[in-house]
Amino acid sequence: MTRTRPDLKVIGAVTPSRPESNRKVAAPTAPVGATQRIVQSITDAIVARRLMPGTKLSEQTIADIFKVSRTLVRQALNQLSRDRLVTLEPARGAFVAMPSVEEAHQVFELRQMIEGAMAKRLCATITDRQIAELRAHLKAERAAIAQTDVPGRTHLLADFHVVLARMMDNQVLAELLGDLLSRSSLISLMYQSSHSAEASLAEHVAIVDALEKRDVRAAVRLTEDHLDHVERNLRLDPRSPDLALILASE
Repeated sequence: MTRTRPDLKVIGAVTPSRPESNRKVAAPTAPVGATQRIVQSITDAIVARRLMPGTKLSEQTIADIFKVSRTLVRQALNQLSRDRLVTLEPARGAFVAMPSVEEAHQVFELRQMIEGAMAKRLCATITDRQIAELRAHLKAERAAIAQTDVPGRTHLLADFHVVLARMMDNQVLAELLGDLLSRSSLISLMYQSSHSAEASLAEHVAIVDALEKRDVRAAVRLTEDHLDHVERNLRLDPRSPDLALILASE
């Protein structure tokens, strides 16, 4: 069965949910700055679940929105393709990627390895000031959930993990985890995660509590359990109906 791909309708409303990096851009029209602005906006829209998997990304539409040439749009789409967030199809164009079940398992397996080790290391290096920063982040998560701010809470819940990575003072690690989180957002969209925002917040609180106590075993276990809960709540198993269960209920 051919899957219908949604049209690009939300990019025009996209405003980056956080500032671009602190790099200096020579001028607003500089090619590198324009390209990265497009990349960041599309990435933010995916993370905030405003762009669905399979959405067609029209070069001309994006060029009109950002008031740049199609050449710069093509550069941005190529970068997103390398990051596995966009699929480029010959003679058809660019589409928001549609991760496979196998890729979903691989992404969460890698996150388990990285974030478990990260929690262990942070127990030895985290400062009281960093704990306070995490508490402030949790407060923002709680407020977004209370206000039913879906894009805001989605961004904050994902960014919690990037904040932890930044505390390692390792930019490569932070960027790698950011890429994995973007792909995780696509996976959640594809497989309809039922893992509630409230549950994620509670698990984040428990992780910060363990870090504050410098409890290595608890921090690692809670981090791995959190990721396991998120993955298990995705519908990654083949959807073959159980005829005995279905017919027995008639």
